[in-house]
Amino acid sequence: MEKIVKPMSGFLALIISLVLLGLGVFFMFLQSERTVAGVVLGLLCFVLFVFFIKGLMIIQPNHSRVLTFFGRYVGSVKENGLFFINPLYGTHKLSLRSQNMQGQTLKVNDKMGNPIEIGAVVVWQVGDTYKAAYDVANYVDYVNAQSEAAIRHLAVSFPYDNLEDEHAGITLREGGEKVNQILEQELTDRLARAGIIVQEARISHLAYASEIAGAMLQRQQATAIVAARTKIVEGAVGMVDLALKKLSAENIVELDDERKAAMVSNLMVVLCGEKAAQPILNAGTLHH
Repeated sequence: MEKIVKPMSGFLALIISLVLLGLGVFFMFLQSERTVAGVVLGLLCFVLFVFFIKGLMIIQPNHSRVLTFFGRYVGSVKENGLFFINPLYGTHKLSLRSQNMQGQTLKVNDKMGNPIEIGAVVVWQVGDTYKAAYDVANYVDYVNAQSEAAIRHLAVSFPYDNLEDEHAGITLREGGEKVNQILEQELTDRLARAGIIVQEARISHLAYASEIAGAMLQRQQATAIVAARTKIVEGAVGMVDLALKKLSAENIVELDDERKAAMVSNLMVVLCGEKAAQPILNAGTLHH
């Protein structure tokens, strides 16, 4: 598991290393009379200088270092600044910044077997530095591969659209936030092994594949036309019923069943027709 450590400040170590460097130069090169003891002290100062410099570590904002000691995990440093650590520690740098993954557009079959194109944008960051560094070979490649797998699984789990059953449930096209939440949860589960936090996941591209896009567009257009015609017919029937009742209630004209049928037919043609009706003046009389 991840263990957060806080090393000592590196400013004191930096000052000591600069003093040792100055003493080393003095004993090695600036003495008026060079002695064996002076040379030895100069070499010792240089060795200590290298020791302290090797232990200095600078961590930028939103970065971290994973520390190991001869293959054993020591801890992770997530604070930024100048620190001094054991010079024998091994360090592995990890970024804690949010990163975007704009996946390529994938061509898969939806739940109904229709070929579709789907793509997503995933915003993620490293949450557990130990898992990101040691539980997977390369956490960036792991994120890319698992994100693609999650998007494919999402596509085959739901239909692109309701083609037959209007109450079939969630669809990719109309699911909206619900589909994004399902994708985000699946990514969270898949990437937890690598210590990755999924901040946001959204479908960025969704369409039928090119080979069936034309046919599906025609089907959608036909469905829309049928729905519109249904509404027109429902309205026309109501208007015809109202007209007949109005004529009968106000005794404007008496119509037998045959003439009512003819009137209904004419009104339905006028109300449901796509073109404007052409009025025809009938100068004849009604015979009883």
